[in-house]
Amino acid sequence: MFDIKSFYEARDVQDAVQALVKEPDAEIISGGTDVLIRIREGKDAGKALVSIHNIPELKGVRLLENGDLWIGAATSFSHITNDPLIQRLVPMLGEAVDMVGGPQIRNTGTIGGNICNGATSADSASTMWALDALILLSGPQGERTVPICEFYTGPGRTVREREEVCTGFIIRKENYEDWYGQYIKYGKRKAMEIATLGCAVRVKLSEDKRVIKDVRLGYGVAGPTPLRCRKAEEILKGAGVDDKEALEQFAKTALTEVNPRSSWRASREFRLQLIEELAKRALTESIRRAGGNCNA
Repeated sequence: MFDIKSFYEARDVQDAVQALVKEPDAEIISGGTDVLIRIREGKDAGKALVSIHNIPELKGVRLLENGDLWIGAATSFSHITNDPLIQRLVPMLGEAVDMVGGPQIRNTGTIGGNICNGATSADSASTMWALDALILLSGPQGERTVPICEFYTGPGRTVREREEVCTGFIIRKENYEDWYGQYIKYGKRKAMEIATLGCAVRVKLSEDKRVIKDVRLGYGVAGPTPLRCRKAEEILKGAGVDDKEALEQFAKTALTEVNPRSSWRASREFRLQLIEELAKRALTESIRRAGGNCNA
């Protein structure tokens, strides 16, 4: 049994917003893979739920007229992984969300819930940081767009107001075109595991594939929120793909920009080792996917 005050199925986004305003303790539910667990554990017991699960406008992936990629907040992980546009333009995101839970969770859980829960361990979060994603919110005061780098305010906390509905995400054309990357998740098990650490790297190479024009490095569980290591990124801009010294400096600089904690899953010291090692591994694979030869 779940201790739920009431359950309302919203017809559209504005209907959901109005329902949230009407019920001061109401919470959004879509896939429910996190919300229902919190209710069962007693953390959110007795709350009213407003479901956005069956709102068509919140689902799917499409290319906008200006070339930007739009992903609906209520789109399931499985849909994202198997979507042709994701596979062609940002396969790294599809790979990242394919590491969430098991098949049942991936068929039900949504990317909107994964991001809006504010968890640093969310498998989509570090990749969305590396993609410089924009988050679309709709509330009583209208619509607003928040860069993902401004979205998280602390562990499990974001700038989204309770009455706001996350409607989708935008990945700008310049943030996926000619970019290649990899997400590496470290956990004690290969499946059904919350990340001990997540590392996302994306690179853009020169036309001859010998120089790193740009790079992005994102982490999950390397701090209280997902983060980007911008100082480390600057180290590699303009470096050769086979510059081993720059690669080492890139990984070591990342250590100065993170703040992992010890938990029952791993110590701070072990996470620092992972941060350095996974940066190198993900970068090497990203360069390979971009057509570069970092072993030259």
